[in-house]
Amino acid sequence: MLQVNNVSLKFGKRTLFEDVNLKFTNGNCYGLIGANGSGKSTFLKILSGEIDTTTGDVSMTKGERLSILKQDHYQYDDMRVLDVVIMGNEKLYKIIEEKNELYSHTEFSDEDGMRLANLEAEFMDLDGWNAESDAATLLNNLGVEQNFHDALMKEIPVKDRVKVLLAGALFGNPDILLLDEPTNSLDIAAIKWLEEFLINFKNTVIVVSHDRHFLNNVCTHIADIDYGKIKLYIGNYDFWYESSELLQKQMRDSNKKKEEKMKELQAFIARFSANASKSRQATSRKKMLEKIELDEIVPSSRKYPFIDFKIEKPVGKEILKVTSLTKEVDGKKILNKVSFTILKGDKVAFLAEDDFVKTTLFNILSGKDRDYKGMVEWGKTIEYGYLPQDNTEYFKTSKNIMEWIGQFYDIKDETILRGFLGRMLFSGEDVFKKVNVLSGGEKARCMLSKMMLESPNFLILDEPTNHLDLESITSLNKGMERFGGELVFTSRDYELNSTVANRIIDIQSDGSIIDRRKTYEEYMETKN
Repeated sequence: MLQVNNVSLKFGKRTLFEDVNLKFTNGNCYGLIGANGSGKSTFLKILSGEIDTTTGDVSMTKGERLSILKQDHYQYDDMRVLDVVIMGNEKLYKIIEEKNELYSHTEFSDEDGMRLANLEAEFMDLDGWNAESDAATLLNNLGVEQNFHDALMKEIPVKDRVKVLLAGALFGNPDILLLDEPTNSLDIAAIKWLEEFLINFKNTVIVVSHDRHFLNNVCTHIADIDYGKIKLYIGNYDFWYESSELLQKQMRDSNKKKEEKMKELQAFIARFSANASKSRQATSRKKMLEKIELDEIVPSSRKYPFIDFKIEKPVGKEILKVTSLTKEVDGKKILNKVSFTILKGDKVAFLAEDDFVKTTLFNILSGKDRDYKGMVEWGKTIEYGYLPQDNTEYFKTSKNIMEWIGQFYDIKDETILRGFLGRMLFSGEDVFKKVNVLSGGEKARCMLSKMMLESPNFLILDEPTNHLDLESITSLNKGMERFGGELVFTSRDYELNSTVANRIIDIQSDGSIIDRRKTYEEYMETKN
């Protein structure tokens, strides 16, 4: 068990947390959520002991081991992959190092012999003889090829280095597992395996993630950072979100009687509890939900940007036709005679193992890349908006947000523009921030603002959830669902793919495509 006692953290005059009291217990997975800058990663560092608290303390049951997902794979460049995984159990790794050092002695003293005997006993207690095979199993399950296991970290692909660090965090059955964005850079198969691992994990997990589908699958509780406090809610992310939304709706409706509000919320809890019975954690989760008292649920102070793509110009019969599109990079055809036609009503999710391939295709569609063979024919009525994955070139300026938006869309009335930016969470003095110093999330909201003001009738979105917090991702998801035109997009967000796409185009390793008019879930079922 991990216990947080009266913890506060202050940076100068700013209070990040105040009087936080929590218990994290075995058998549960806690999803830590909060707006960007609320302190999610900082709180994990407090739990791990990396950051000291201003007041209060964190205590752990004696003898338990805590493991945390490390973020910097470069510090292990000269280490063997298997060793990096085993190092996840620091005590075992130190025993192995000391054993190897003693065995390297040309002469043994009695003291060396006694020490080795003790080390061998501890090594056996920690199941050291199976350490390499257990580490290899974790790497295999995460999709790290066997021939990389004995390589140095700097010799393997970057995407696999992230998996090695994750394997290290999971290694050796830790009692408490802290995971900060564990699904970042993972492929679909690795995410699915991690979900299964955490669902069956019998100890304590605390996880930060922007992946709503992941949080819904693995979490038994949500720990919500709000108002400088952290409050626990039973259930997964959807339950927390829907109950919070319902209460906010009720609070806005001042004419409702309290009894009616209570009945509506009780009916909601009963319905959600019934749905939860279908999950892996069926029995325990249902029992927990049944114990919820209405006054435990309070509305969130969190703000959601208003993302809505309006169309000014109607679409004609012809939209987009791609014929025998071929693109070669470094002598390899990454797109090989690709042909497809976008029809009315299409919302297409593009899949590929290599992100570069998808981005290359979208650069071609948007006209940014003209070095290809084949035909890309847009309908005469089409005005497309492009949201690139890398938006760096748009922010190499000292303009403030108001001036930056103004260069793309001429709005004479400053009040109207400020009102629009306010809905995108740029309020008050925020609109005078220089765009070249904005955070990744703020730049992403600027790009979405630009696209909304342009009112295109076709959207090209390359990883649009990058850098966005959960609130912005949720709003973007709804905006893409509501959009009345056609769109093509790429995303690692399972929920976004599942709720928006009605067609899947999967780019294969040989540059060809599989084109299916199916939902994302239907396609993934056939693929697996």
